[in-house]
Amino acid sequence: MTKIEKYKSILPQISAVMDNNVDIIANMANMAAMLHENFGFWWTGFYRVMNNELVLGPFQGPLACTRIAYGRGVCGTAWKERRTIVVPDVEEFPGHIACSAASRSEIVVPIMQNGEVIAVLDIDSENLATFDQTDAEYLQQMVSMLV
Repeated sequence: MTKIEKYKSILPQISAVMDNNVDIIANMANMAAMLHENFGFWWTGFYRVMNNELVLGPFQGPLACTRIAYGRGVCGTAWKERRTIVVPDVEEFPGHIACSAASRSEIVVPIMQNGEVIAVLDIDSENLATFDQTDAEYLQQMVSMLV
């Protein structure tokens, strides 16, 4: 199955489990689990904006950083710049935060509500150049279901 076919397959599944009456944390947890299981990423999860920093939320994968400052690393930069960031090689990203030495590439998608970033979806891969514009487009569609 191609990457696009996987995304097209998982989009309606994610939509079906999203429940507007359930806490956003539950929806984040299910989304992280479904993405992680279907794509086999190294780390898949969320950081929530709390008290002017990103705080670890629901995730799948190994141990993670618990707090990330505004503008720091890929997650903090995506929050600050309010845009999706695709990093083909994390070692070439200035200020990359290495929560795991196994992480080689990364994508971070901000989650916007009322014009503000409320969280970010962070996905890491053990391989270089895993993510591209296709991932960005589909993941942006998915996180929009959270708000």
